[in-house]
Amino acid sequence: MYICGLKSFEMKQKIYFDTSVFGGYFDIEFAEYTIPLFDRVRNNELQILYSALTEQELEPSPEKVKQLVRSLPADNIDFIDISAEAVTLAKQYIAENVVGKTNYEDCLHIALATIHKADYLASWNFKHIVNTFRIRGYNAVNLKMGYSTLEIRSPRDLMKYED
Repeated sequence: MYICGLKSFEMKQKIYFDTSVFGGYFDIEFAEYTIPLFDRVRNNELQILYSALTEQELEPSPEKVKQLVRSLPADNIDFIDISAEAVTLAKQYIAENVVGKTNYEDCLHIALATIHKADYLASWNFKHIVNTFRIRGYNAVNLKMGYSTLEIRSPRDLMKYED
């Protein structure tokens, strides 16, 4: 595979899954795009960044969602803890009015994905995360704070169409 004249080395992409992606697997509206994403994880094509925050948010979930997490290959999951650096960055998103104070957890997901250099953050949260206005805000803060920009997409945008 060649991209812009340079050979691509087919490295496994790191994708941060927020909590909504796990629930989307079982949701009629989102399953069509979510299930193939999980299949790509099972086929060793993608590496999931799975955070302590996601784990906490999934605690009250139905057993089938918890079983989904347990069914994923451990080699394709990188567990990340919540760090002081991520908390600081999440609070900065709020201080810069990207979202309000009530959306701290959403900001923490963005911060964790940013700090851990995810290739993408996948989410079904269109109000506070996968939203053009918000994405621009998160990335403006990232650049201001010395981080890279973050590609934020829905699982639909991460479909693999080529063989």
